[in-house]
Amino acid sequence: MSKQNVNAALSMVDESTPQNEEFLADVLQGLSQRNKTLPCKYFYDEKGSQLFEAICDTPEYYITRTEIGILQHNMAQIADLVGPSCDILEFGAGAGVKIQLLLDGLKAPRSYIPIDISMEILESSAQKLARRFPHVDIVPIVGDYHKDIELPEGFLKQTPHKKLVFFPGSTISNFTPEEALGFLARIRKLLAEGDVLLIGVDCIKPTHLLNAAYNDKAGVTAAFNLNLLDRIADTFDTNLASRHFLHHAYFNSQQSRIEMHLVSKRDQIIRIEDKTVRFARGETIHTENSYKYSLHGFKAMAEEAAFETNTVWQDEDKLFSLHYLTAT
Repeated sequence: MSKQNVNAALSMVDESTPQNEEFLADVLQGLSQRNKTLPCKYFYDEKGSQLFEAICDTPEYYITRTEIGILQHNMAQIADLVGPSCDILEFGAGAGVKIQLLLDGLKAPRSYIPIDISMEILESSAQKLARRFPHVDIVPIVGDYHKDIELPEGFLKQTPHKKLVFFPGSTISNFTPEEALGFLARIRKLLAEGDVLLIGVDCIKPTHLLNAAYNDKAGVTAAFNLNLLDRIADTFDTNLASRHFLHHAYFNSQQSRIEMHLVSKRDQIIRIEDKTVRFARGETIHTENSYKYSLHGFKAMAEEAAFETNTVWQDEDKLFSLHYLTAT
């Protein structure tokens, strides 16, 4: 797809970009709860997406480099399992780093549909991919994959070509287990029997490794978390200031999840548009979860969503897993 065509595709779907009205409603609803929350999907404005890419390069954050290593080491087997001329859909495509391994390694893929909430990041990555893979039809969609998204008719209709949904990075971990099951079931409805979900899932591991991964020494994850407050401050009429909050992340062993919070440094009253929110010193905003799974636990969830575990690949240290799931 040419640069002009990529821009046309983006302009056609730009209406699905989360609007300020929805953003404000979600912020006020989350901060009005007794245990305050903010949706993690709003991390990913242009700056947030750039900070996340920087997180992936920190020495403590093992997920990205480990998953890339698994993909590189097993790409020939993945290509044999998928077969030629597949159509690929990726939720949360971001900068498009891992998809390049698939587009390089698979056998003549026909099309690629990247979906991401950040138009700026999606546009940039789609342009680069279109130049590098001119024979792949690239159709970017700006959208929130937490909701139903209108997909191109060509992807949904029955064809002799296998469909592959790619969901790397253990993004599935940001859902609660109940939400994750529901999301897998939604993906299954997009697929015919025999189609594929290739999904990265982070594994249970020693607590010190998990805590370090979300508290890097350079403070990039802290900046990423605090940028959510900066985004609110830049978007709305508010006295909210990220300097009055601290990043805090830790592994909750009972829930088998990393929790990320923003901690108020002081008692404060925050005005957002015409609403006020009170914070006590030490009170937190829960911004993200990252659940960690055993192989058995995730396999059971996939089977409940009507997928069969065909193959699972892991790194030598068993830090991460890549699951090849077949729709049954």
